[in-house]
Amino acid sequence: MNPLDTKAVHSAHAIHDTAPADRWEDAFLAGNGESGIMVHGGPHRERTVLNHHRYVLPNGTRGLRAAETADRLEEIRDLILAGRAPEAQRIWAKGEELRWTQSFHPGHALEAATAEHGPVRGYLRATDFDTGEITVRWSDDAGDWLRRSFVSRADAVVVQEFTGPSADLRLRLTGELPDCPEDVLHRCAATELAPGLGLLNARATYPQGQGAYGFEAVTLVHAPGARVDAEGDVLVVRGARKVLLLTALDRHERPGWGTAAIRGALARLPADYERLLGAHTALHTPAYRRASLDLTGAPAPALAADLLERQAKEDGALDPALLERLFHSGRYLLLSASGVLPPRLTGLWIAAWGAAWCGDFTTDANLNLQLAGANLAALPEAVHAHAALLRGQIDDWRANARALYGISGLLAPGRTDGEHGHLFHLDDDWPWPAWLAGADWLLQPLHEYWRTTGDDVFLREELAGWLIGAAEFFEDFLTRTDDRGHVVFVPSYSPEIAPEGVAGSATVNAVMDVAAGRHALESAIEVCEHLGIEPEAVARWRALLLRLPPYLVNEAGRLTEWAWPGLDGNLDHRHVSHLYPVWPLHEITRDATPELAEAAHRALADRGDENLSAHGSLHRALAAARLRDPDLVRANLLKILDADMLHRSLMSSHNPALEIYNADAAITLPGLILELLVDARPGRIDLLPALPAELGRGAVRGVTCQGRITVEELVWDLGPGTVRALLRSAVDQRVEVHCRGEGRSVDLVAGESREVLFG
Repeated sequence: MNPLDTKAVHSAHAIHDTAPADRWEDAFLAGNGESGIMVHGGPHRERTVLNHHRYVLPNGTRGLRAAETADRLEEIRDLILAGRAPEAQRIWAKGEELRWTQSFHPGHALEAATAEHGPVRGYLRATDFDTGEITVRWSDDAGDWLRRSFVSRADAVVVQEFTGPSADLRLRLTGELPDCPEDVLHRCAATELAPGLGLLNARATYPQGQGAYGFEAVTLVHAPGARVDAEGDVLVVRGARKVLLLTALDRHERPGWGTAAIRGALARLPADYERLLGAHTALHTPAYRRASLDLTGAPAPALAADLLERQAKEDGALDPALLERLFHSGRYLLLSASGVLPPRLTGLWIAAWGAAWCGDFTTDANLNLQLAGANLAALPEAVHAHAALLRGQIDDWRANARALYGISGLLAPGRTDGEHGHLFHLDDDWPWPAWLAGADWLLQPLHEYWRTTGDDVFLREELAGWLIGAAEFFEDFLTRTDDRGHVVFVPSYSPEIAPEGVAGSATVNAVMDVAAGRHALESAIEVCEHLGIEPEAVARWRALLLRLPPYLVNEAGRLTEWAWPGLDGNLDHRHVSHLYPVWPLHEITRDATPELAEAAHRALADRGDENLSAHGSLHRALAAARLRDPDLVRANLLKILDADMLHRSLMSSHNPALEIYNADAAITLPGLILELLVDARPGRIDLLPALPAELGRGAVRGVTCQGRITVEELVWDLGPGTVRALLRSAVDQRVEVHCRGEGRSVDLVAGESREVLFG
């Protein structure tokens, strides 16, 4: 065996390292959208941290509900319009301190220890994006060793196989992970079941009376021909050449454990790694292969250290090889973290308790940013996971609207742990009840999915009702008007920011809220007309659209963050929520609204960074792509790529210098890269709309677009100036195709590929 196989090391669809992870943040990652693993890769002491999307630490917030303040709505509005927002915010907060969501936490760690047999040679650990498999290889004086791991989408189980020379292997499950609270109680056990068969079981109970009861891991160990002994909580496998470990995780709402049932389910699986891998890859691999990117035309090293070193030498430019690998890695992480829920702030992975911002779903920016590539990058699995999150919360959003405003429709919270959607995270300084845009913002990826796929079953059964609910909220809410006859969005909130010179941050006509109101009404009209339903409501919504306030441009030529006279300022902030009409919407575009687009561009270019958070830089870059500014895209990308924000696994950090493990950059990047190559809305496709000069040649395949069109292939070489696109539509249609100043109408026939050439 040659661990440093040249083909493997240069695979575009893998990441490698020649040393184990010294820090848990550098562990390699795999997941099936529900369970995840973090493999450290130590040759003599392996540690695999086990994660589960539902593992959140109870803190008593499950029963919290939105404040009952509907009877004081007009008082709240009067206070805000009179410049007394802090008083209005105190009505919602009722003197309570800020309560946080239940914190995402790791499960147990599975440890495997073997004796050393001389120096380690040829060490290589790898993640194969195509299969979802993590391998660790090395040689020593005893021979060649191989460990393989994956998390099965087919069987909902962690599968690991250790092979090598005959040796003793010590296995145990442990809850000894950093910062575990003292009142989370662990019990770990090992049991010999039969010759060559053993069981590990780890249980943890939460503090009682706060929420769920506890969580557990069960590992069935197959070691044919070996002796298996239990020594306390350690299972010792003696003389094994091949050991198969099957691990399942579960969380329990009430007292009691599911060990016997889990063990039975594991025992029914074939004790055959290859069969289990085949069942998994039958689901994972086709999804991963739907889209691909080539920016180099030649093999590039898969060692993260080499790729990051190349970027460091670029001196203000982008390295195409690194971007290509980040595209593949990001799609892999998005797929692996999407299943029962979409990606959290840390994707699906964490190896220490006490995650920043509770490792939850921060809904005002981060979640949608991570889903930026879900539709374009042909990963409906991520959209379905997002729908699963929302499906469990729609009724709570209705309850929020009734409690806070006494109206129908949907009002979403600014964050959720995934268990419910009640709006309780607020205090005197954080007026989340005033964030009106949440439901429309969170439904936007699903509306885009329907436009991309034409999934009318989903539309009829669920999505149409949700979109109508978002429109109904604004119809009932917008009861006040200004002296020009425009409805007034009050209270209103631009997430996490306040205007300069104004007390409080609950305001009037935040642009994100205005854009959300317009988009909610337009989306409801679109789907109702498509389905032939609710004609009277459609007529009301059309009339209301005519009364929405216009956006404002200040004396500096910037789109203001609030469409209300006297509200402006704060140019140094991480959020750019007022660019919602630019991205992900197409309300403000260079071709349809050039004056507003120029004002939005000025607002974006003049915006400071505050703390160089990854989500802030990526959000800016996405807006810059829509506004056709590749230089501004590059500048914001380099804030991440040149600021030490990528771990050796190509997972990212929230802040520079690898501060705070966070998936925002890693999972958002594929969506950004595709926005540089394809910008699509129904009836129009722009090719290479914001291409940085460093990406002068390349090819992308499998981009799925709004309008039910797939860019099967886009190949470009700006040296000779040639661009070739292969388009396929699911329906007969005429579409406008534009590329770098050229444009033409193209007739597409359903199910047939059509070549389009430029240059």
